Amino acid sequence: MSSALEAVQQQLVARLNLDAELTSLVNGIFDGPPPRAAYPYIALATGASLDWSHKGGVGRELSLALTVHDDGETAARLHRVMALVENALEAGLDDPDGWQIVTFDFRRTRIVRIAVSPWSGLVEYRARVLKS
Repeated sequence: MSSALEAVQQQLVARLNLDAELTSLVNGIFDGPPPRAAYPYIALATGASLDWSHKGGVGRELSLALTVHDDGETAARLHRVMALVENALEAGLDDPDGWQIVTFDFRRTRIVRIAVSPWSGLVEYRARVLKS
């Protein structure tokens, strides 16, 4: 059985890959930083996993961070991709093997750019899961 974080991240990437409009705008959705990818692309950052167990079972609270990388002249395409990510995940995720998703919540977005580097847009979620 995979860890809760790994299982939920796989569901997250799978859900995003189902969105045809999103996948038409990016060159890939990766479960970690890709060694070489053309802009724009989405990569999951390494998430945090906290204990969320209770007396009768094992649980985890997961922090999931997606980063949209784009080298456009403006942030317009980045904003569009980030909005599509939020839309694709609005309904939540399917339960991964071995785990039940109890809550899946949007946390925040943030856009950063240093003048000489590409745009980076962060989209964060929190999931609380119980081992099934």
